[in-house]
Amino acid sequence: MHLSGLWRVRAYVRPYAGAMVAMVLAAFAGLAAATAMPLVTKSVIDGPVARGDGGGLWPLALLALALGIFEGGTAMLRRFVLAHAAMGIETDIRNDLYAHLQRLPIAFHDQWQSGQLLSRAISDPVVIRRFMGFGLVFLVVNITTFVTVIALLVRMHVGLGLVVAASAVPIFLLSARFERTYGAVSRRLQDEEGDLTTLVEEGAGGVRVIKSFGRRRLVLEKFAASARVVQRSSMDKVLLRANLWAMLSLIPNLTLAAVVLGGAFAVGNGGLTLGELAAFISLTLMLVWPVESLGEILAMAEEAGTASARIFEVFDTEPDIVDKAGALALATATGRVRFEGVGFAYGDRTPVLHDIDLEIAPGETLALVGATGSGKTTLASLLPRLYDVTSGRLTLDGHDVRDLTLESLRRHVAVAFEDPVLFSASVRENVLLGCPAASEEDLTRALDVAQARFAYDLPWGLDTRVGEQGLSLSGGQRQRLALARAVIGRPRVLVLDDPLSALDVHTEALVEEALKRVLAGTTALLVVHRPSTVALADRVALLENGTIAAVGTHSQLLDSVPAYREILSQKAEELAKRDREVA
Repeated sequence: MHLSGLWRVRAYVRPYAGAMVAMVLAAFAGLAAATAMPLVTKSVIDGPVARGDGGGLWPLALLALALGIFEGGTAMLRRFVLAHAAMGIETDIRNDLYAHLQRLPIAFHDQWQSGQLLSRAISDPVVIRRFMGFGLVFLVVNITTFVTVIALLVRMHVGLGLVVAASAVPIFLLSARFERTYGAVSRRLQDEEGDLTTLVEEGAGGVRVIKSFGRRRLVLEKFAASARVVQRSSMDKVLLRANLWAMLSLIPNLTLAAVVLGGAFAVGNGGLTLGELAAFISLTLMLVWPVESLGEILAMAEEAGTASARIFEVFDTEPDIVDKAGALALATATGRVRFEGVGFAYGDRTPVLHDIDLEIAPGETLALVGATGSGKTTLASLLPRLYDVTSGRLTLDGHDVRDLTLESLRRHVAVAFEDPVLFSASVRENVLLGCPAASEEDLTRALDVAQARFAYDLPWGLDTRVGEQGLSLSGGQRQRLALARAVIGRPRVLVLDDPLSALDVHTEALVEEALKRVLAGTTALLVVHRPSTVALADRVALLENGTIAAVGTHSQLLDSVPAYREILSQKAEELAKRDREVA
């Protein structure tokens, strides 16, 4: 059994320890009532029935009725407390896992499939809850039931009691064999389901691309192949469980047959009374459910163990972009940015950036120009610490950004990406994500700056939900809302990664005019993919071969740097070709 993973869940059980104890006590109380019923049966048969005393039946009948009501009441209490505790554990695990995922750096999310994270956040806590809410309690209760009943049986008749006790040996051997194989199959299946979830998510998110290229059959075949892999692993699980359950059902029945046969001889020889035999058989029948349910409990334990291991794979990944001890909460900022010998590499790969020396004065707008794949977006991502520099340092107002709290750094630095991400929420909620405390006036101003007043004309105005990824809007509309989100908090530093790429020429001109007013008092780093955006900048930096090759005004670089002229010319041709294709 994967006890190591389950043992680590104990921190989530502690807040519900009182409920778990109450649940176990209720289960034990119900067990005591259930165990007493066969003894009442023995007293009825050997007492009033044997003596023909009809009046003596009533007290015992009332006692049996009371025991039945008591057992039913404890079952109801146990299930209520069980649901509260188990659901609480599941919710706490899922909340902590989601919070941890938000703390993990972008590099972590770059390496993990979203479907694997989804299955860990959605499915795995359910598996743990099922075991905590059923398997764990009944594992304890069933073991207690087995030991208690065996003790009573041995006391009634040593020989027959030992026969029943001996049935535990094959049960133990079967269980040990089951655990060795089922855990591996369960882990394999859960990982395969994560891969399948990834395909579903990608198929839903990329449905426009799939339909546009007519690749429905291709992605369907890929999905069907992955689904068949999941089916095969599921059938392997079913086969293992079926074999175990078949044997666990057979053993109690064989044991019961031996008890009936041996008990008949014992009654004939005077070793047992008829009432004792009835009680003995009833007690033996009480062991059928604990033995038969053992297969289900073991399966749940293995699945919960692998689910716990999968979840703690994420928990064990420590975020490396965090507030250091004594980090400064920067209250105000002028917006002076400096890159001092900055270098960056993804993992152990060749550095993408090296020896970056660059300064942006407060209120200055710097355009970053470079060929595709030169590292412009990576450089822009260093400022809000989406990634940390691997050499050199990056400062804001003279403070190394790694010495500032993330909350204060990202309050002063806002980002708008080339590929705008909107959430399945209203326009208002998406824009206010940039500054939840913003007023209605601030919201209106941000939409004006981004030329996004189209939002007021949507069916429910700013309360219109934009759909998953904002796909109910055009690319230009999504980009303008993302820009409004970036400027609504009036940040001191604004990082714009080609924020105008999806705009038509007319809207681009309007947004550029509005941006000029915003950028007048804001330090800005513009990642430029189209020549027209360069006009917004006070200076331009050319990024070439992972380092800054030249810095100057647009006209200076155009006159003196051939590589700069060539890049702008290429980009102009690419944009003209794209516009012709769109037309």
